[in-house]
Amino acid sequence: MSPELIEVKYALDTFYFLICGVLVMWMAAGFTMLESGLVRTKSTTEILTKNVALYSIACVMYLVMGYAIMYGGSTGGYLPDVWFGNIISNSSAEEVIASNGDTYYSGASDFFFQVVFVATAMSIVSGAVAEGMKLWSVLLFAIILTGFIYPMQGMWKWGGGFLDAAGFQDFAGSGVVHLCGATAAIAGVILLGARKGKYTADGKVNAIPGSNLPLAAIGMFILWMGWFGFNGGSELKVSDVGEANAVADIFVNTNAAAAAGLLAALVTSQLLFNKADLTMAINGALAGLVAITAEPLAWTAGYASIIGAIGGVLVVFSILAMDKIKSDDPVCAIYVHGVVGIWGLLAVCLSGNEDATLMGQLTGIVVILAWTFVTSMIAWFIIKSVIGIRVTEQAETDGVDASECGLAAYPEFTK
Repeated sequence: MSPELIEVKYALDTFYFLICGVLVMWMAAGFTMLESGLVRTKSTTEILTKNVALYSIACVMYLVMGYAIMYGGSTGGYLPDVWFGNIISNSSAEEVIASNGDTYYSGASDFFFQVVFVATAMSIVSGAVAEGMKLWSVLLFAIILTGFIYPMQGMWKWGGGFLDAAGFQDFAGSGVVHLCGATAAIAGVILLGARKGKYTADGKVNAIPGSNLPLAAIGMFILWMGWFGFNGGSELKVSDVGEANAVADIFVNTNAAAAAGLLAALVTSQLLFNKADLTMAINGALAGLVAITAEPLAWTAGYASIIGAIGGVLVVFSILAMDKIKSDDPVCAIYVHGVVGIWGLLAVCLSGNEDATLMGQLTGIVVILAWTFVTSMIAWFIIKSVIGIRVTEQAETDGVDASECGLAAYPEFTK
């Protein structure tokens, strides 16, 4: 391969990686719009503040220590060789040419792509504890999750750790990103408890409608769009025929799974409630996306649709089941990213991926669940003991916008 061609391929793959990172970064806007649409008017400013702040925290913490933990090497496969510091390193033109194509994107582009992933994991948590948790409690937890909890389990798989050696397959993060974020949210929800008025003493479930379904729908489409970068960028390169075809297949399968997930959830809601529930449809699309993320390449588009559709059905029944045990999640993040994340990881065994085994997938699921739940519960408990996590009953009644931010998102409606 000529030096000129190597440099062109390097530039193309770096550019592709960066653009996919931008698409994933745009998912922060999707989560922000989705969550603000699914909470009440009186809690909108707080959820917006939470999302813009947690994205910034994720960027800082991953630069300070998260990226070093996750990709700084692990001699034994369990603990990182590096705990702190900026390890971003770009290759020189001479080094790229000498690699004969083996070095195909810049180190800085890799960091950028990875940092927007960790922000996605924390965004899952923010919605699950909306309306009842103190803003600064969530942001303190964001420091711990993005700087330590997420990078550790990420290193075990994507950093060449023991889960990778055990054969655990997770192409773009149904487990490493989505199950991790959902599990951290579960721990917070357990300690936080349900919102006031959500469940009655006799077990009745009171629906608490969101304030702006148009925003929620826009948020869904932004996330859907960003997911092409999430899954497509995880192929890492696009500069030859084989890789270009693989990226195209990933885009098609990702889109098919989302569409089938939405339709399956919509039909399921019609059959169960005799209504076409928009919120179920939105969650169905996201469930299809989460389900296909563990293996978006090995399927045909038809099979990808089936995987997404099963995810869409699962999320509807998961929401109903969690209400039975009085688990309150205002935006259904735990069900979309947790329950369906597990389904996506198990489905890899059916995909034709020759490296996937049921034991390997179960090992990854159990490890991510156990690690994230225990460490998150410890972190949440310490935060609760020191500054508390739940707003006062009066603040919850008045809305957390007033108590936490002093601003109303819709002042003309909340005077």
